[in-house]
Formats: sequence, structure tokens, C-alpha cells
Amino acid sequence: VYVGGSKFSLRANAKNFDGEGLKEAVEYTHAKGKKIYVAVNVFADNSDFDGLEEYFKQLQEYGVDAVIISDPGVLALCRQVVPDMEIHLSTQANTTNKYSAKFWAEQGVKRIVLARETSLDEIKEIREFLPCDIEIEAFIHGALCYCYSGQCFFSSILGGRSGNRGKCAQPCRLPYEALEDGKK
Repeated sequence: VYVGGSKFSLRANAKNFDGEGLKEAVEYTHAKGKKIYVAVNVFADNSDFDGLEEYFKQLQEYGVDAVIISDPGVLALCRQVVPDMEIHLSTQANTTNKYSAKFWAEQGVKRIVLARETSLDEIKEIREFLPCDIEIEAFIHGALCYCYSGQCFFSSILGGRSGNRGKCAQPCRLPYEALEDGKK
């Protein structure tokens, strides 16, 4: 089960889990014999680190099976605070090649969620390049942004909201017309 907490997730407008709700979700998921992964995939500003150390400790205390991270600084803090926590790399980290995948594996990432744009042939090449104990995951359906894996400034320009902060205005879904010299 993939969930977001009320902080540190890119699903800023979603009704995410608060502390007690997250604890209950972990207990329920484990009672059903399943695993639960918590998105901590914010592209962090300095202020985003306030409370993050405590949050990681809380997630470990609840028994979360893994965290999904996109930001290298957030990953480094997680490894420092809860070194045994399993880390999955978010698709937001834009991993599109075997060398980036290997880099993340060397940082202690157990599962790499590849960028949505990665082709099947590229996925096969990445799989063959990585150690066997490193898992890879790929989305096969969902919203595709104009930029790599949600790293979009289009939303900020047209919608006044940053997709990179979890508040995408989804300008890629608006109707557009192709014009040449101002004419259809």
C-alpha cells in the first residue's frame, strides 16, 4: 500500500494521513499481511527539514515497511536518523539510465522507481546492470507530464502552482490549438 503523510509528500492537495491515521493504516495493512510504503518525496527547501527527523523516527516506530524519497538531502537525513529504514526512490527522482540507477543503489536505495518515460528496452538494460538485490519498478499508466516525471515549471507559469511542490495545476491536460503565425 502506497500512502502519503500530511507532511513531506507531493500530494499536497490530497487528504493524506496524519500521525494517528498513519499509525492505524500501518496496523491495518500489516494485519492483512501486506506492506505499507510512505511517500516522503517532497523536493525539499531548507524549511522542509523542520520536523523531518522526528517524522522519520515516527515512521520507524509505526513499523512502516519503506519510505519513498526523491530528494538526495532527504535521503541522506533518513539514512542518518533511521539507518535500517528501507528506502525506495520515487519516480520523481527522474532515473532514466543505468548509471543513475547504480548511483542510487550505492546510496542504499532498495527499490528504484524509474522515470515514467523509460522504455521497456531501457528498463531491461537497467535491470541487467544492477545487482540482483536491487528492485526496479516502473509505472505503466498514469499522468505523464510535459517534463520528466513531474519536474515541471509549466504549472507554475500557467497555473501559479508548482508541480514540484505537489500542487500541480495540470496545464498539460488543458485544451490547446496549434497556430502558425497566429492562425490555425
